Amino acid sequence: SKLNIMKNLDLKFINFAKKHAIVFSRIALFVVYFWFGALKLFGTSPANPLVENLLQKTLPFMTFDTFIILLGIGEMIIGLAFLIKGFERLAILLLIPHMITTAMPLILLPSVAWQSFLTPTLEGQYIIKNLLIIASALFIGSNLIPRKQS
Repeated sequence: SKLNIMKNLDLKFINFAKKHAIVFSRIALFVVYFWFGALKLFGTSPANPLVENLLQKTLPFMTFDTFIILLGIGEMIIGLAFLIKGFERLAILLLIPHMITTAMPLILLPSVAWQSFLTPTLEGQYIIKNLLIIASALFIGSNLIPRKQS
């Protein structure tokens, strides 16, 4: 019957998701962080102007050229840490300040992040979608085996 077919498909999807979700999440976070970090190193990231604007408001004593290289390397490290088994805790630890920093334009650069009340610009949407990165990192973290007490 159609109901049995639907139940069977549902069960197959759930089993597939349980088996592969962590691997897909790890790879997705690696791709986004490593790729976007590399773009910063090569000076081709479309986020560079936004980063430069934010840097002037938060760390005006640091040059953009130095900061963008450090940021790019940091993002690539986060990506690699999500990919390499055993380094997930480091990835999540590094992700926390990165997510806080990337959310700052929503408050510190409202003319860049918002076109009107509750209507983000393209840059604002790019920032808000980071909630998915946080959710993926939490999912990976929720599946870690707790460290043994000493």
